[in-house]
Amino acid sequence: MAKYPTPLISPRLRGWLMAFVLALACAGVAGPAFARTVFDGAWSVLIITQSGACDRAYRYDVHISNGQVLHDEHGAVSLQGQVARDGAIRVSVSAGDNRADGSGRLSRDRGSGLWRGQGSAGACAGNWEAERRE
Repeated sequence: MAKYPTPLISPRLRGWLMAFVLALACAGVAGPAFARTVFDGAWSVLIITQSGACDRAYRYDVHISNGQVLHDEHGAVSLQGQVARDGAIRVSVSAGDNRADGSGRLSRDRGSGLWRGQGSAGACAGNWEAERRE
């Protein structure tokens, strides 16, 4: 009968080490959208129309939580957006047949970018500015 060498690590300790390594590997897989960001908090966003027949300006309050952009008011407006770790932001807003997409960049306290949309009055476009409210 062949003899196998005695393991240097007990099977129980080996099991714990494997679980620990697996937990570390899984922690590294989580994306930036699931981690708190420096951009999290309350923001006020001014949307300015530069072309098209849309209203001249709108102001919205939004909240960023774990990199996700959320609209503070509930109702007919649907807002989806995400902020990357470097501050790059992309947002889509829709209400009924109206839709707009925006992109830009945030710093810790301010942000700006461009938007383009389509509504009942036709195509519109412009820029946006944001400032932290906290």
